[in-house]
Amino acid sequence: MDSLTATLERMPQLRADIDAHPGRFRMLTGERPTGPLHLGHLFGSVLERVRLQNLGIETFIVIADYQVITDRATSANVHNNVLEAMLDYLAAGIDPTRTTIFTHSAIPALNQLLLPFLSLVTDSELRRNPTVKSELAASGRPLSGLLLTYPVHQAADILFCKGNLVPVGKDNLPHVEITRTIARRFNERYGSDSGAIFPEPEALLTTTPELPGLDGRKMSKSYGNAISLGMSADETAAVIRRTQTDSQRHITFDPDNRPGVSALLSTASVCTGESPEAIAATIADAGAGALKNHVAEVVNDYLADHRSRRAELEADPAEVRRILAAGNQRANAIAEATLAEVRTAMGMDY
Repeated sequence: MDSLTATLERMPQLRADIDAHPGRFRMLTGERPTGPLHLGHLFGSVLERVRLQNLGIETFIVIADYQVITDRATSANVHNNVLEAMLDYLAAGIDPTRTTIFTHSAIPALNQLLLPFLSLVTDSELRRNPTVKSELAASGRPLSGLLLTYPVHQAADILFCKGNLVPVGKDNLPHVEITRTIARRFNERYGSDSGAIFPEPEALLTTTPELPGLDGRKMSKSYGNAISLGMSADETAAVIRRTQTDSQRHITFDPDNRPGVSALLSTASVCTGESPEAIAATIADAGAGALKNHVAEVVNDYLADHRSRRAELEADPAEVRRILAAGNQRANAIAEATLAEVRTAMGMDY
C-alpha cells in the first residue's frame, strides 16, 4: 500500500479524532517567506489554520526564513516578508495566545536537531524526495547540501515541538513520511523502556483545491498573477484588469481552453461561495470587462475586513514585533527542552 492510499484511509478516523479530542494534537505548519502572502495562501492554508486553532488544537507556525536559500542565491527581502506575513496571519485570525509564530533562524536548538536526524536517513532517500527533485529542476542550479537536506530540516521543524499533526497537500506528503521515518528510527535507536521520544506525526490532507493565478498558471508573485493580501482595493482592481482573457465575448468556465477567464471565475467563486459555472452564466454575453469588474468587486468586498484589521496592525509595528519575539521565546524554550532530551537519550548530556 503506498503512502497516499494509507493516508487517505486514515483520514476519516483522524478527522473524527480531531473533532472529538482537539487537545490531543499539536500542529506544525508554515511557509518560506519568499514573497507576500496572496489569496491562494489565504484559502489554501491560512484559513484552515485559523479553523483548527479555534477548534482547540495547539498550533505552531514556522516562518522558515533559513529555508529561503535552499533554492535561491539571496535572502533579499526576507526581513520585510516575515513582517508582512505576521500582519496577514494576525489579520486573518491567528491568535498569538493560542498559536506560536516563530522564525526558523531564531531557534538554534531546533536547527541543532538536524545533525542527529541526518544520521538516520540515506542519500538515496533524500534524492528521491519529490520536492528536492522539483525544486532542483526549477532552480537551474547545482544541488546544494541545503536543498538535499531540505526534508530533514522540515522534520526538525515538526519534531522539535513534538508535533503530531501536519496539514499538507498530497504533493507534500513525502515530507511527513520522511519525518515519520526519522521519528521512528530515532526512537528505535535511542529510545528506552520509558517510551518513545518523538511521536510519528499524522498528515492531515487538505481538501481545498489550489486557487490558480489570474492567468491560469500557479498563483505566484513572480508570475505577476497573484492578488497579494497587502494590496489596496485599487491595486487589486488594477491587477485584475490586466488579466489576459480571450476574444470570445460569451463567458464560460473552461480551464483547459480558457485559462484566463476560468481563473477569474475561480477567484470570484472562492470569494462568494457561488460555483464558477453559475457566475459564468450570470455574466453570459456581457464579456470579459464585466467579468473583471465583478471579480474586482467581490474580491475587494471579501478582503475588506482583512485589510481593515491589517491596517490597524500595520499602524503598531512594535506590537507585531513583540508578538513575534514572544513566539520565538516560547519556541526556543521548547526546542532547548527537546534538544536536552535528545542529548540525554544519545548519552551526550555532559
